[in-house]
Amino acid sequence: MEIVRIKNMLWLLILAPVVSCGESKSEAQNEISKNWYKGNLHTHSYWSDGDEFPEVILDWYKSNDYQFMALSDHNTIAEGEKWVPIRNDSLYQKAFQDYLKTYGPNWVVHKIDSGQTLVKLKTFEEYRHKVEEKGTFLVIKSEEITDKYEDKHIHMNATNIQKKIVPMGGASVAEVMQNNLNQVLKQRKETGISMIPHINHPNFYYSISLDDMISLRGERFFEVYNGHPMVHNLGDTTHISTEKMWDLINISYLENNKPLMYGLATDDSHHYHNEGNSWSNAGRGWVMVQADTLSAESLITSLESGDFYSSTGVKLKTLAYDNNIISIEVEPESGVTYEITFIGCKKGQTEAKTLMVVKETQAKFQLTEDMLFGRCKITSSKLQENPIENMLYEMAWTQPVTPTK
Repeated sequence: MEIVRIKNMLWLLILAPVVSCGESKSEAQNEISKNWYKGNLHTHSYWSDGDEFPEVILDWYKSNDYQFMALSDHNTIAEGEKWVPIRNDSLYQKAFQDYLKTYGPNWVVHKIDSGQTLVKLKTFEEYRHKVEEKGTFLVIKSEEITDKYEDKHIHMNATNIQKKIVPMGGASVAEVMQNNLNQVLKQRKETGISMIPHINHPNFYYSISLDDMISLRGERFFEVYNGHPMVHNLGDTTHISTEKMWDLINISYLENNKPLMYGLATDDSHHYHNEGNSWSNAGRGWVMVQADTLSAESLITSLESGDFYSSTGVKLKTLAYDNNIISIEVEPESGVTYEITFIGCKKGQTEAKTLMVVKETQAKFQLTEDMLFGRCKITSSKLQENPIENMLYEMAWTQPVTPTK
């Protein structure tokens, strides 16, 4: 089945959607045409600790074939008035002049105070309307709820949030997480608007443990990959990787009748003028969501259904789960090889294991009734353009599914 590049920059693909909790789709549903939308749910701008203007950042993603974006600045939803000083460094002075030239003096409000250039930031509503295009590019209001417990850094994104949430604090890491999670879920219930929380980079300063993640009630998402150079996706000699954490969370969740935890890839970009493995740059990780329309509600519905995969570069041509069979086909690049690894856990076991490895561009795997869940990881021989840690090659992760009788 061929992916067609269409006018509004979407990938259109007719296939069976990924299914959460092992529910197979009917043949009629398999024939429904849906779009694949590429997006990033974790990004920073001058509204917090990023080093670029929101509209410049969004225009970069837009020109690099993303269809939706969430600027998730720390403890703000880009409301009110904020002025930022431009650093005297020539790099930032030039960037400001480029910004002024590109958007014009009628858009760029700035002043000189004691020899320092100050620029008034555009609010969410202002920059949203500047860059959004219906059916082509969507900006989703978001916040990174940034909290602490003692020396532990506890960050949670709220996607499609409508009102700013003030960090709630708590008497432990787990309590801080749950308190903030509850505020997102409460706002969703009160407004009737679709919104989702997700746990950010649990290995950032190794602040969030496996037990903390397992204790959560109502969380469905966390970052299995984050492109910041300080988040330790791979763990170390005394801490597990986020991918291993993911499987252990789901073993516990399923044994306790909780819904599956899904794994997101984000770039968590902060730095737009310096590039390399010491900087938090754009374009490292994203999600590909299969949805009916390019709207926050439709995207969130698909995310909550597990109808997406996460990637650092690998593109999938087909992804389906039907009759307990996971079917994968990679969109191949010339001269690149691929390894498709099926990972899962059987009932009664305490760890997930590699179940099958296929060194081809397509593969299938059947889940049996004795399995808790299965998922797939695809690794290519192509080097990432700008990797972090020792994650050198482009990868993709599909979401876990469970077998049905």
